Amino acid sequence: MTDFVLVLFGLTYVGMALGRVPGLRIDRAGIALTVAVVLVAVGAVPSNGMDEAIDFPTLLLLGGLMIVSARVGASGFYDALAMWIATQAGRPRRLLALTIAIGGILSAFLVNDIVVFAMTPLLCSGLAARKLDPRPFLFGLAAASNAGSAATLIGNPQNILIGQAGDLSFWGYFTDAAIPSLAALIICYACVAYIWRISLGAPAADAAIEIIRFDRFQVGICGGAIAVLLILFATPIPREISALLVAACLIVSRTLPTRQLLDEIDVPLLILFAALFVINDAFARTGFPEQAVQTLTTYNLLPDRVSSLVPISLLLSNTIGNVPAVVMILKVWHGIPEGNLVGLAMLSTLAGNLFLVGSLANLIVAERAAVQGVQLTFRDHAKTGVPVTILSMLFAGLWLWIGGYMPM
Repeated sequence: MTDFVLVLFGLTYVGMALGRVPGLRIDRAGIALTVAVVLVAVGAVPSNGMDEAIDFPTLLLLGGLMIVSARVGASGFYDALAMWIATQAGRPRRLLALTIAIGGILSAFLVNDIVVFAMTPLLCSGLAARKLDPRPFLFGLAAASNAGSAATLIGNPQNILIGQAGDLSFWGYFTDAAIPSLAALIICYACVAYIWRISLGAPAADAAIEIIRFDRFQVGICGGAIAVLLILFATPIPREISALLVAACLIVSRTLPTRQLLDEIDVPLLILFAALFVINDAFARTGFPEQAVQTLTTYNLLPDRVSSLVPISLLLSNTIGNVPAVVMILKVWHGIPEGNLVGLAMLSTLAGNLFLVGSLANLIVAERAAVQGVQLTFRDHAKTGVPVTILSMLFAGLWLWIGGYMPM
């Protein structure tokens, strides 16, 4: 049984790296779900032990935040904001700065995947109307969503998981991560502005861009709800309960059907999380992870210092993906010091900017842009993603070392 579990575990993460099974239309969520079901069926994880394997508070927190973000989108705020940004196309560098700043700020307090899902299509159409190359702006949006989301424990799925697993203080982490996140946004702008300087130097065509109106009253309600949520995060109330309470209040509406909001929940992402919890629990039951950690500890190879966590974050985030990587690390490495958890949250997120496959937000931008007829290729992303990631992770690594979070 142990060998069977180890084989399935290995195949799962090969699937995470490939993103699919060759010849089949099955994605990461489908791969993880299939393997998890097989492991339960053969008894590698007892059916009555699944409630212990799956971290339900994390799933509830993520689902609640998705509803909050969906309510913001339903107000028309994302659409109006994307089109307003496009009206600044007469000054491309100003447009780039706005895209990065707004994408980063929104992604810090709303799940970044939903932010880029909503903003990408309208940003593409607005840029097309002004005859501008959309690729530097799309990369800027994707990279900013990753960099901005690194600032908080609710900005992206892996940070949500780390915050829950380590019971980290929301505002304490924000204090730790805000400066590296801001530095990453500035680095992103500088690199895009230089590398895409020819595209950004092209004049924008005159075109009338329709200004999308948003419901100011509804946006005000959402803004107030988010403010209440951030206040609740400073109280002893569990974060998942706070998020669900605010989400439940936002569902109550005279104009928006409940189904419209619930349809915005990224069910495949929640399934991916739940399935990976089960798979990693089966892996942990083999006893192999404890042996591996003991061996790494003996040879001083644990990623408990900046010099080891940086390359591991880059490797895992850009092969199996930062969400599966974090799920695996938290399952096999017990008793991670708080400073290492802070470093893992920052570095695994910033590492996602290296290649197009490094984060779900990158893939969402590329896929949503393709529907609009814009191709953001692996090469387009990498030529800016590599310097952005190296510089931002270098800054974050030095910050973690100088701040005493982790040894070098």
